[in-house]
Amino acid sequence: MHHHKPLLNQRLSRREMLNITRCGFGSLAFMGMLGSSCKSRDKQSMDFLSQLATTPHYVPKAKNVIFLYMDGGVSQVDSFDPKPRLAKENGMDPTFKIDATQFNDNGKILQSPWAFKRYGESGMAVSELFPHIASCVDDLALIRSMVSNFPEHTNANYFLHTGSGLQGRPSMGAWINYGLGTENSNLPGYVVLDGGLVPPGGVDNFKNGFLPADYQASIMKTGETPVANIQPDSSMAAFQKDKLEFIQKMDEKDREKSDEVEAAIKNYELAYRMQSSVPELSEFASETKATQKLYGLFDEDPNTRSYGAQCLMARRLVERGVRFVELTCPYQKGIDRWDQHHGLKDGHERNAHAVDRPIAGLLKDLKSRGLLEETLVVWSGEFGRTPFAQGKDGRDHNPSAFSMWMAGAGIKGGAIYGKTDEYGYRVEENPVSIHDLHATILHLLGVDHKQLTYHFGGRDFRLTDVHGNVVREVLI
Repeated sequence: MHHHKPLLNQRLSRREMLNITRCGFGSLAFMGMLGSSCKSRDKQSMDFLSQLATTPHYVPKAKNVIFLYMDGGVSQVDSFDPKPRLAKENGMDPTFKIDATQFNDNGKILQSPWAFKRYGESGMAVSELFPHIASCVDDLALIRSMVSNFPEHTNANYFLHTGSGLQGRPSMGAWINYGLGTENSNLPGYVVLDGGLVPPGGVDNFKNGFLPADYQASIMKTGETPVANIQPDSSMAAFQKDKLEFIQKMDEKDREKSDEVEAAIKNYELAYRMQSSVPELSEFASETKATQKLYGLFDEDPNTRSYGAQCLMARRLVERGVRFVELTCPYQKGIDRWDQHHGLKDGHERNAHAVDRPIAGLLKDLKSRGLLEETLVVWSGEFGRTPFAQGKDGRDHNPSAFSMWMAGAGIKGGAIYGKTDEYGYRVEENPVSIHDLHATILHLLGVDHKQLTYHFGGRDFRLTDVHGNVVREVLI
């Protein structure tokens, strides 16, 4: 057994110094490796490093999330929550108490224009708006008792995405990216696919808030150029090299002053690495004709083709280790998202036609490839609609009840949870808040929502604030 001399005020020989610090040198090298691998891992990273870098709180069911965001608020009584009483009382004045609505233009009881049928072994009722998604009901867990705290789009969008109705908090994708990172260092951990519509509240729905800036979403499009190409042509290579060296020198001066500068440097580096991976990512020609047809890429409706491309891109992103992918609704001339204050039949039918086939195609494709077992698919808007009319043929916002569903990793297929009243207006049984939804998503990723915190402004923050319970009834 070796006895070292006391280190205080004691000169060491070179041999003694190396003997004492030999483990330290290894630790320095190890930390250097961790620093480049901690939040971004690719297939070339060493397995034990990546496990140390992204170890969840417990064994996860899901590795990735695909969030199918239905911007505007799908009507629950016209989609997944049938209410026969609306047909019986169609055109009559509501006899129940009506809460203040966004526009307070409240008319008669309005029955659903669409018939409902039961599908699958579970017998889940789905309206004829979604015939393709209806073929997947035995893989879905439907929650009919969602509630929101906000009746207006912008605040409700912030609440759905960030757990707060106020601007400036980190989005769900940013929290997940912060907690778990990406599995591919050439792609971001959090991607939002731009369908052509910016939701109320804008890009703050997808921002990092007070988290480090490199956890915000990278916004991509589908098509040949999903991201801007920063590679110079050969004639400009020397100029580009000088330019980048100058930018680096300027950044180095301010690096210690701002987290934003550090994040900008990382994002430039990521963007450069993406140039090699993104072209292959967006190359749909490598997919079989059958797969492209499954996603609706040959549909007559350009909006179906547009959303189908998003869904296929989402599958290719999670295949490559992107942790959180959010899809946004395609722009359709003449209608406003799922926000039908008038023209309910035309608006909901056109929106449903755009997303129905591609979503079913995504679910079936993920399942056939074994990816649904490790991918959580979430379908939701920010709130629901009223069971009475706004004007003659529209529905106003309703935060007191709406429907959403999840499928995939850890989800109990065919499950139905929660119940609304006879009009689909308010939740009667098992209300589920946005905080509960966030807690459940994090749980499936192996993260305890109470432990995923970030110290800011003198206290620890979390996605679920001081709320949230896992909805275990819809889990395997």
